[in-house]
Amino acid sequence: MDSEIQYLFFDWCDTLMVDDPGYSGAMATWPQITPMAGVAGLLPKLSEKYKCVVVSNAVESNAELMMLAFERVRLKSCFHRFLTSKELGVKKPDPAFFLGALQSIDADARRVMMIGNDYHKDIEPAKAVGIHTILISDKEGSSPGADHVITDFSKLDF
Repeated sequence: MDSEIQYLFFDWCDTLMVDDPGYSGAMATWPQITPMAGVAGLLPKLSEKYKCVVVSNAVESNAELMMLAFERVRLKSCFHRFLTSKELGVKKPDPAFFLGALQSIDADARRVMMIGNDYHKDIEPAKAVGIHTILISDKEGSSPGADHVITDFSKLDF
């Protein structure tokens, strides 16, 4: 990874945590919360080198509820900040979402890498404001503008 990167932005659902369609409401209240494959092993290592930030539309949760969900799977300490559309006042894929996230942590876009599983919500708007990107996808041809594409979280190469 580029040595100028200081921050890693992560999408939440289906990037860091399994978005289980069998449950409704805030993830923190679900009977079972499951990190995506590779997350529990790799995220603590990443957080030693980078400031990790969750950036999510989080329909049912705000930052506080999101923190509770990460606390339940013992990953809360890996994160520098938790930002949702509720706090930022705008939703992905609006590039203003990423501008607000950058402003809230006082970071230059060139120092940030966005990691997400949705090309149109995570990658395109992040690229539009100058953020580096990694798309997690196993769909062929799903990433014409992503800087990097990997098939799952464990393939992050740092």
